[in-house]
Amino acid sequence: MSHQIHRQTVFIVDDDASVRDALALLLSLQGHPTAVFASAEDFLGALQPGWGGVVVADIRMRGMSGLEMQEALAGHPSKLPVIMITAHADIAAARQAFKFHAVDFLEKPFDHDQLLASVERAMQSLPEDPAALGTRPAATALSAREREVVALLVGR
Repeated sequence: MSHQIHRQTVFIVDDDASVRDALALLLSLQGHPTAVFASAEDFLGALQPGWGGVVVADIRMRGMSGLEMQEALAGHPSKLPVIMITAHADIAAARQAFKFHAVDFLEKPFDHDQLLASVERAMQSLPEDPAALGTRPAATALSAREREVVALLVGR
């Protein structure tokens, strides 16, 4: 599969075609170039070190899960930030997502404005210099959003 990749591409990885199409449309209408993938394996197989942007991935997919994909991405030179989406949120999944530096953890159905804000926040965190993509500060504490997500999950 050939994709024209821009510095600020949103990579959508979800095994549900309707979700992929809806997210691609929403993000495209907001000016974000998108590339869609039906599986984590497809995305990882296509991923190139020079790609920049953010990944929006479902946690539960056939084959490799979004969390497994996120863990594999942690060792990739691109260091793409990840926003995890799920219809089946639980504390263990949120903890694992944030362990591998997820920008956000959104439960379906989520508010479109919340997703767009997460994508914008992830894009702003990208280094200006593509050579700096291999660096990422170590996480020492939960961010305010991470604490909010954990609090929502615990309060269930």
